[in-house]
Amino acid sequence: MPTRILYVDDEADLREVAVMSLELDPDFEVRECGSGEAALAVAREWQPGLILLDMMMPGMDGPATRRALANQPETAAIPVVFITARTQAQDVEGLMALGARAVIAKPFDPMALAGQVRGLLSV
Repeated sequence: MPTRILYVDDEADLREVAVMSLELDPDFEVRECGSGEAALAVAREWQPGLILLDMMMPGMDGPATRRALANQPETAAIPVVFITARTQAQDVEGLMALGARAVIAKPFDPMALAGQVRGLLSV
């Protein structure tokens, strides 16, 4: 059974690249959405094995989305990996303190994304 991956980013072009990259791995089933609010609904209904979450989005940003996921019993255990251009040590530490499994820097390498995700799933 494939691992379900939810990719959340307000930038449609990045979502498209990420989904195409992840779908190259036959062991991944990928869905995407463009907001934190949508991510909450999809995560509750679909129960992904991992959420790749953009940090900076309008409305509900990545950290707020992570907190909301953690506060819902049906989504609290889903691992979250942040994808962000803000990779200063203090930013990464703050995201890890929110319970992130890891942080992937933007721009990411589309050819390496599936391998990075596979490595994070085995942690």
